[in-house]
Amino acid sequence: MSRSVGTRPAGSGRPLSEAYDTALLDLDGVVYAGGNAIAHAVESLTTARDGGMRLAYVTNNALRTPDTVAAHLTELGIPTDAADVITSAQAVARLIAEQVPSGARVLVIGGEGLRVALRERGLEPVESAEDDPAAVVQGFGGPELPWGRFAEACYAIARGVPWYASNTDLTIPGARGIAPGNGAAVEVVRIATGAEPQVAGKPLPPMHRETILRTGAQRPLVVGDRLDTDIEGAFNGEVDSLLVLTGVTDGTQLLAAPPQHRPTYVDADLRGLLTGQPEVGGDAGEGFRCGGWTATAGAERLELEGDGAALDGLRALCAAAWTAGGGEGCRLDAEKALARLGL
Repeated sequence: MSRSVGTRPAGSGRPLSEAYDTALLDLDGVVYAGGNAIAHAVESLTTARDGGMRLAYVTNNALRTPDTVAAHLTELGIPTDAADVITSAQAVARLIAEQVPSGARVLVIGGEGLRVALRERGLEPVESAEDDPAAVVQGFGGPELPWGRFAEACYAIARGVPWYASNTDLTIPGARGIAPGNGAAVEVVRIATGAEPQVAGKPLPPMHRETILRTGAQRPLVVGDRLDTDIEGAFNGEVDSLLVLTGVTDGTQLLAAPPQHRPTYVDADLRGLLTGQPEVGGDAGEGFRCGGWTATAGAERLELEGDGAALDGLRALCAAAWTAGGGEGCRLDAEKALARLGL
């Protein structure tokens, strides 16, 4: 199915695991949270894989190596090879390798995932601005990353060394809640230097290119929980997407989404891979219908009538909101309508 602009969620008469050859799965908030598997994730992915769908895991977290991620997934009950894991560290390493000489030194501000990815591309990771680096790369380094690492980046960038970032996610989920992500660390260096990095990770094209090169997917489906990385990345890559509601996105954010943040499909969790998706019928005049619900856009708020499965009501509301929002995000009040759905 080709990507559309997105004025309503799409329907599918076939299970998504049959309609697409490869699931490009985000990890945090989709497969696991705080290191523990999300409900229904293991069983759903096992069934999808056994039915012939390839599973690839695509993460903006540049700290862990593909081997480490694969081992973690395997421990959770999802047997995974390192080749099935694509990281923003790999995407940024390819980006750098295309712009500096082979064997060049690269100053690393981050963790082991970056160092492994750079060596894979024939580049030499170094630790100091005094090592004559040809580039600076910054990726998530975990909570123990010393403050002095930012200073090393600034020293090199001030001398004109090009700066790259694996991703600019401002936050990262953890077992205790939301913590600062690599984007917050990038802001430290940006403020100190006034420079702008080249960025590789989701939602930008280098990450999608890396994913397609490594998986060879012909009919990929991006599966994620974040509108501004997973879903926008699918939009930029002109492929379809499934938003699952097990992570950071809530109903209010989904209804207010601008075109680049509107998923092709919406479901509660990864069980959505194993089913078809209901059609949303109707129009702005008569209302948008899904299941037993009808949604309309009033002058000030979204209205919802009927009953049935909450997800069907949410899909109908998406159609009303996205149509009313047009090329921008819908700003109509959705609180009452979402409360009817328990969302």
